[in-house]
Amino acid sequence: MSQRKTLLILSQVYVPDPAAVGQHMHDAAAEMARRGWRVVVYASARGYDDPTRKYPAREVRDGVEIRRLPLSSFGKGSIALRLVGGWVFLAQALWRGLWTRDLRALLVSTSPPMASIAAVVIRWLRRVPVVFWAMDINPDQMVAMGKAKPGSLAVRVFDGMNRLILRRAAAVVALDRFMGQRLECKAPLGQRLVILPPWPHEDHLEPVDHADNPFRREHGLEGKCVVMYSGNISLSHPVDTVLEAAKRLQDVPELVFVFIGGGLGKKMVDAFIAREGVGNVRTLPYQPLERIKYSLSAADVHLVAMGDEMVGIVHPCKVYGAMTVARPILLLGPRASHIGQILDQDAIGWQVDQGDVEGAVRTLRAIVAMSEQERAAMGRRARQAMLSRYSMKALRGAFCDALERAANGQSPSVEVEAAALGPQPATLNHR
Repeated sequence: MSQRKTLLILSQVYVPDPAAVGQHMHDAAAEMARRGWRVVVYASARGYDDPTRKYPAREVRDGVEIRRLPLSSFGKGSIALRLVGGWVFLAQALWRGLWTRDLRALLVSTSPPMASIAAVVIRWLRRVPVVFWAMDINPDQMVAMGKAKPGSLAVRVFDGMNRLILRRAAAVVALDRFMGQRLECKAPLGQRLVILPPWPHEDHLEPVDHADNPFRREHGLEGKCVVMYSGNISLSHPVDTVLEAAKRLQDVPELVFVFIGGGLGKKMVDAFIAREGVGNVRTLPYQPLERIKYSLSAADVHLVAMGDEMVGIVHPCKVYGAMTVARPILLLGPRASHIGQILDQDAIGWQVDQGDVEGAVRTLRAIVAMSEQERAAMGRRARQAMLSRYSMKALRGAFCDALERAANGQSPSVEVEAAALGPQPATLNHR
């Protein structure tokens, strides 16, 4: 009897780990399983942000066979620890991938970046197509943050890995056109490039009115205007400008800033609170997926941050969750970005440049001065934009269509409403 065709996924992060990469990987994996594929995932046995958290070595979720590898995550305490975990994951995933039965296609992302090496080797030895899902771009991110020198050996090695997978992949999926253009500068992609924004997790998200929201009651947020940052607080998404603005806005008692999530940036936020003694800034850990609709809906405005040099390198997908729960957006970062284009197109929020503390103070005072009805109207427009252009059904379906086409040796191009992708960015001059 013939066996089902197998899709192998290599992803250091996977559910129930709260990191967004793992959530999106599982959404795609579950959809491919629903379409009749046997889907096997190799992931880390420990949490990406919290390595003390251990997950089952083997389990099946939504028809997806998950195999978790030991010693493949040591947390995000330092770049060195992340690299060690990534290389250990690479070695184990490569060996096991070579022996996966009935293999027909391979999906790999940038978590960890070196997983692309395993994908290329498996592709060569097993003669199967690879789909590369670029969630971010390194070493570009490390260089942009000043953590690595452009001409260093490590940067050249990692950039070489990128160029290798870009040349060998049957399809390359970028999260926005800025990112797609940056990847094109590394290797010619042509029809193999697919631009698809990440989708929100609608199954767990819906707007919750403040009056019916237990999260606001539990955390003393009733009667407050809440500006919330929810997700990984990365150094790629600096929030210093808003923190400085918060310090100057302690004379506005109804304004509260809530940071939910993890990452290296969270330690900086906690240090700021302790150092400055601000009472209007709070931090909380990641919330369980079943409670995420309450935590996101507890906000009046969602903060989305992006470093000036990060356009085309990272894609702050937290914007879609905020839009799903019908909340307006405050973008702290360049307007010439995918998120800036959404704000311009749908009039669902505000933009402040990184470093413009005075501008942030003025904007936040204006937000507090707005009526709840005005903010709610902006939130409704945000939700409508999400439902019409960024829904999970449309974008996940388009992603899996592209994956199947690539697996079958066809062009991965898919039909997606152009408005979901944003206007074509101006030409970027990258390496």
